[in-house]
Amino acid sequence: MVAPREEFLRLLGESLAAGTLIKLTLGRYHGAEATLRNLHVRPVTLRAGPHLSFVWRHAARDITKNHPPAAALAELATLIGGDFGSAHLFTTTQDAQLEFAADATARLKVMPHENLEPPSGEHDRRKQRTILPASPWLHRLGVTTASGAIREGMAAKFKQINRFIELLAPLVQDTPLPSDRPVEVADMGCGKGYLTFATWQYFHHVARRPVHVRGIELRPELAGLCERTARDCGCAGLEFAAGTIANVPAERLDILVALHACDTATDDAIAKGIAAGAALIVVAPCCHKELSPQLTAPAVLAPALRQGIFHEREAEFVTDALRTLLLEWAGYDTRAFEFISTEHTAKNLMIAAVRRTRSPDREAAAGRIRDLAAFYGIKSQTLAHHLGLRLTVA
Repeated sequence: MVAPREEFLRLLGESLAAGTLIKLTLGRYHGAEATLRNLHVRPVTLRAGPHLSFVWRHAARDITKNHPPAAALAELATLIGGDFGSAHLFTTTQDAQLEFAADATARLKVMPHENLEPPSGEHDRRKQRTILPASPWLHRLGVTTASGAIREGMAAKFKQINRFIELLAPLVQDTPLPSDRPVEVADMGCGKGYLTFATWQYFHHVARRPVHVRGIELRPELAGLCERTARDCGCAGLEFAAGTIANVPAERLDILVALHACDTATDDAIAKGIAAGAALIVVAPCCHKELSPQLTAPAVLAPALRQGIFHEREAEFVTDALRTLLLEWAGYDTRAFEFISTEHTAKNLMIAAVRRTRSPDREAAAGRIRDLAAFYGIKSQTLAHHLGLRLTVA
């Protein structure tokens, strides 16, 4: 019997030779580079001929290198099962997922699917939309007309929906998710459900993985609208319910999404995700009010922070910086980045957190959190309270 790693490498080589390779992602990095997160590989056609483009994704930057096929395959053979603990191969006819356990044993899952269009291989590819205007739920939610045209005034919303999936897709691919059951996703404070539907569609039609998506919304009329739309559009595995984030039971959860949950509702959502053991947490915070009254300007910043706008922005920074540090204390790798241009929304910061396999140094992490809180005079914060971490030491 062929070992899982060798079979995966055979499938990779065959797809490259046949021109059916779409992309390859390597995740769960545990090598020596502290900032490296994952590696994305795709075929490109350069003047010198076919190559594989390696995109090394670090915490704050990406590094791209192109390699001839033979050299690329040789390098990948050392990386898969070496510095990377997971590999996901996407081809036009099937996907293959390889996972390595802590004892170096490997498990391979191959998932055939309907034939897809082969990759173009263009080095500078035109952006392709994952969520197309013809999606029926977009019409039911008022984004498009019955003919599939984007309604006047909804172009920014349509762009935001696709931008979210562009950001979500690599995070999902690099997160260790279950392969023996549907992926459990919760969108807390989902509003009209645009991104909840988009997440469901991504899993069904792009990732091709079974999924159960729940949208939680405070306003019953919106939850009801979304639930009817999901049923009418045949979205099996997608459901909506009215309720508050604080009242959602901390059930088993793989992915938690909370976009523009107001003020401490973002902290409530993060805490729910951590308590449920979510492997991926994605939030876009909104309405930072809690820390503003506590914020005590350090002497060097006091003259500047007398200006209200600077005080407000500093409070936003401190709030979200504390959230990322608290997530790291709880055992997650975090990234903070711009969600979408401020042309479309001023609330454009996104925090993504992937649960790490190694145990965090909690004492050192707690020290960093308390140092930041002390610098700004912060004595309490909702997420820290949920996690049971005191910001001050008596």
